Amino acid sequence: MSQDGTGVNLEKSLGYLLKEASSALRTAMEEVLRPLGMSVTRYACLELLAQRPGLSNSELARGVFVTRQSMNVLLQSLEREGFVTRPAEAPVGKVLPTRLTPRGRQSLEAATMAVRSVEVRMLSGLTGTEQSETFRNLRKMVLALRDDS
Repeated sequence: MSQDGTGVNLEKSLGYLLKEASSALRTAMEEVLRPLGMSVTRYACLELLAQRPGLSNSELARGVFVTRQSMNVLLQSLEREGFVTRPAEAPVGKVLPTRLTPRGRQSLEAATMAVRSVEVRMLSGLTGTEQSETFRNLRKMVLALRDDS
């Protein structure tokens, strides 16, 4: 409870602290990605495609935490700029599998280095053991919430 007896005490709320950490991480990532002409959403999309080529618009939207409509706009832009390629017609059903182009891979390399520098900075105050424990605990929290839904 907060000091007045209502609501959540933000000083002791893990959810609030996680949101604050998420916001700080996103701000730091945007700062290093901006000079590369990239946003966090664009970077996340390219990173997902590098790791899982051929994802559909819906799969990418879920993985990047945006709407399908927003992802479609982003993919159109990335395709126009030569970072990704999609077939004109769906090979099966309605899905247009998306793949990175060499230009997309090159852009992703620089962005990955920039984002990694932010992660290194974020973790710099933790020992290796603390980093492992934090990762393990956060993964458990995510799984607990997904199992209950």
